[in-house]
Amino acid sequence: MASFSLFLLLCFSSVMCFVCNNICHAQSSSFVLPVTKDDETLQYLTTLSYGTPFVPTKLVLDLGGPLLWVDCASTNTPSSSLLAIPHRSIQCLTAKSHDETEPQTWLSNPVTDQDQPCQILAENSITGKKAMEGELVEDLVALKSTEESKSSKIEPTHKVFFTCSPTLLFNGLASGARGMLGLGKSRRSFSSQIFYSFSTQRKITLCLSSSSGFVLFGSMTYEPEILRSLTFTPLVTDQNKIHASQEYFINVNSIKIGGKKVSFNQDGNGGTQLSSVVPYTTMQSSIYANFESAYLKAAMSMNMTRVPSVAPFGLCFSSHGIGSSQVGPNVPVIELVLQSEMVKWSIYGRNSMVRVSNEVVCLGFLDGGVNPRNPIVIGGYQLEDVLMQFDFDTSMLGFSSSLLMRHTSCSGFRIGSMPAQSL
Repeated sequence: MASFSLFLLLCFSSVMCFVCNNICHAQSSSFVLPVTKDDETLQYLTTLSYGTPFVPTKLVLDLGGPLLWVDCASTNTPSSSLLAIPHRSIQCLTAKSHDETEPQTWLSNPVTDQDQPCQILAENSITGKKAMEGELVEDLVALKSTEESKSSKIEPTHKVFFTCSPTLLFNGLASGARGMLGLGKSRRSFSSQIFYSFSTQRKITLCLSSSSGFVLFGSMTYEPEILRSLTFTPLVTDQNKIHASQEYFINVNSIKIGGKKVSFNQDGNGGTQLSSVVPYTTMQSSIYANFESAYLKAAMSMNMTRVPSVAPFGLCFSSHGIGSSQVGPNVPVIELVLQSEMVKWSIYGRNSMVRVSNEVVCLGFLDGGVNPRNPIVIGGYQLEDVLMQFDFDTSMLGFSSSLLMRHTSCSGFRIGSMPAQSL
C-alpha cells in the first residue's frame, strides 16, 4: 500500500515532467496545423514534421484519439534526436497510469531491467485494431506559430512524446498516412502536451473542410468576429468510463426536422459523440428509423422525389427539382436541440445531403446498428465548414453556424494574415 501511495504521489508530481520536458518557460504561443481531406477514405489528414533531420509525416487526425502514434520504421533516415523512454521511468509510469484498458502488472511485478523500452499500445481507431507492441519515445517536432511570417522555414525545437507502432497498424489509413494524431483529453494526447509545454490557452479551434481546413492550439492573436458569436454547449462525460477520459460528447436532448420534433430515446446510453474518424453521422437503429421516417415525410412535403438507395446511404432523392442556396441544396433543415430550445445546432443541405452522382443526392446519416457504443455519433461530414472551439478551462464547446452563411468556408478562413489554404 505504501509503495502504491508513493507511486500516486510520483505520478501527480510528474504530470508536468511528462508533458513539459524542458520548455515550460516558453512564452505564450499559439500553433496551427493544416488539415486536408482524403477523397477516397474520407479521412482528415494533417502533416507533422519530426526528428533530426525532420521529415514531414502525414497523419490521420483523430479528434478523440488518446495519443500520437507513428510508424517510425517507415522513416528512411533514422532520427538522431529520438530518445526511447525506459520502462521504469516516471514518464512511462505517468503515460500508463491513465489507461484503464492496459494491463497494470508493472505495478506489482516490475521488471528488473530499468532500460527496457516503455511499452505503450496504440490503436487504429479507423479499423479498431490494437497494436501488440509499441514503444514510447520522445523527439523534436516542428510547430508553426500563428505569429510567424509566411516563411516555410520552421525549426524543430519542440519535444513531444509519441508511440512508435508497428507498420501493420496503419493498414486502413489513407494512402501515405503513417500514423494518427490524437486530440483527445488524455494526458498523452498531442493537444495536452502542447497545452502543458507552453503558456498557451487550453483551447482547440478546429475547422474541417472538404479541401483545406486547420486545427489551432491556443487562442488567436487576432480574434475574428465569428469567434465572438459562437454558440456554446457543455462538454459532458460519457457513461462509458473506459473512453470518457479522452473523447468529446455533448447532450442532444431532441432533434427537429423542418421544425417538427423527432421522437427518439437515447435510453441513458451516454451523450452524443463528436468524431473526425467517422465519415457520416451514425444513429442507433431505433433512433435512425424515426429520424429517417421524419426526414422522408418532410422531404415529400417539399416535393422531393425518392429514388433507390445507394450504399452506404439509406435515403436518396433525385437531384432534379431541388433548388440550391449558399448553404447547399434546399432540403429540410435538421436541428439538434441541445441544453434548451434556445440552443440548436442547425444542419443545412451542404452538411446533410451527399451528392453521389449528377442525378442523385443522399441523406448523409447512417444506421449505426442495434447496440453501438454511442447512440449518436456526429461524423466529419456534418462538421465541415463549422468552426468549433473546445475550451478545456470551461469545459465548453463553442460552434458556429455554417460558415457558408457568411460567404466563407474553412478553406477561406484567415488565421492572422494567412488563409487556411496557405498553411
